Amino acid sequence: MQPAQQTSPVSRPAPLGRLRAGLGPGLIVALIAALLLADFVPLPGGFTVQQCRAALLIVFTISSWALNLFPEPLTTLLFFLLAVLFQVVPPATIFSGFSTPTWWLVFGGTVIGIAIRATTLGERLSHLLSRDAARSYNRYIALIVVMSVGLAFVMPSTLGRVMLLVPIVLALADRLGFESGRTGRTGLVLAVSFGSYMPSTAILPANVPNTVLLGAVDSIYNIKLQYGPYLLLHFPVLGILKAIVLIWAICKLFPDTVAPRTQGAGDDARLKAPEKLLIAVLLISLALYATDAWHGISPAWISLGAGLICMLPQARLVTPKALNDQVQIIPLIYVAGFLGLAAMIAQTGLGAWAGHQLLQLVDMQPGHPGGNLTILAAIGAGIGLITTLPGLPAVMTPLAREFSQASGLALYSVLMLEVPIFSTVLLPYECPPIMIGMALGAVSIRDGTRLCLLLAAITLTVLLPLDYLWWNALGYVKP
Repeated sequence: MQPAQQTSPVSRPAPLGRLRAGLGPGLIVALIAALLLADFVPLPGGFTVQQCRAALLIVFTISSWALNLFPEPLTTLLFFLLAVLFQVVPPATIFSGFSTPTWWLVFGGTVIGIAIRATTLGERLSHLLSRDAARSYNRYIALIVVMSVGLAFVMPSTLGRVMLLVPIVLALADRLGFESGRTGRTGLVLAVSFGSYMPSTAILPANVPNTVLLGAVDSIYNIKLQYGPYLLLHFPVLGILKAIVLIWAICKLFPDTVAPRTQGAGDDARLKAPEKLLIAVLLISLALYATDAWHGISPAWISLGAGLICMLPQARLVTPKALNDQVQIIPLIYVAGFLGLAAMIAQTGLGAWAGHQLLQLVDMQPGHPGGNLTILAAIGAGIGLITTLPGLPAVMTPLAREFSQASGLALYSVLMLEVPIFSTVLLPYECPPIMIGMALGAVSIRDGTRLCLLLAAITLTVLLPLDYLWWNALGYVKP
């Protein structure tokens, strides 16, 4: 018996559906009332009305994303509207997500995905991946995770990797008989989404959080993070072991069996002219991604340029009708909302405020490195739930010296502790590439949350203790 049909992660009536229907309007009314009353309620010292309103909006928006209380894009649009009406921060900050390179990276990747589907190149590539008829479902999951991690060494953008690989994996799912709703299809999409982000946090610079960490550490403390030492410190546990755990967790939560199709466009060895052009565009884009440190062009503009080439009438890859019919606006709105929320957190200083408050709540004693590292990891996880993971290094890095003095740990060790923290995703909303991959693959937030919680539990109980032993062996756990 096949699993029940899945729908889009933003529209599927999950078990919370009746809760949403009953409490949704009430929650919105309560939020508006709280925003109005912020002018009349006594606030803690140094906490302004605008910070109070920002905190209310942040808690509401993040809770709604995490628990799927409202179907997207309603939550994000409510955030935009209320933030503007109550003048929490200037509109330029609230809507800044639409002007960031990240948003245009996603848009360009969306156009490339349409071109891959239109030319059947995705099906052709999926044919190459499925040529081994004896390959099991578990081996396909392992292959996709390894491919996602391997691509991180040459392609520095997690979103770029997700946007490139998801259309190929969806074509592979079709070829293997995993129609919409099958757990196998869910597993393949999650293998790309999680495999593109989690292990790559141990590769410098392969995603936004460690790139932010790289720049912040240099500008604030004049410490130069080097590729080799960073890889040696983090990749054995957070890269290799975490990839193995990810493969096991997906196969455990979303088991399936392969029933491959016998025919498809990928069986034709002859490449058509549009496919040849698209392959050339992808190879040039990949080369530019891999050498961005040399030429200085953002991956976003590489992605947008590749998308524009695909849209040229002479290219015959993406027609205006295909663009109009297939561009998914909900992920784009979500990305803009997340980036606007992160900008609001940064401008109001709430992330740093939360870090100071959490530090005051705990009692760290120098001389207990294991316990202090655990406390700092918990503080970082709490900050990550507020700021989301891309914004976590921007908040924690300026506080690192204060954390170092309170814990008695070396400053460099405290800075490097951020990597295990932002490699651990407690809920999908914390990581935009994971959310976008799930949205593009029509995977529910519920399924993504199940995988996040299982991986977080294994990370906290097994991987982080192993990481501590590895750090100790390398001499990094010291005052």
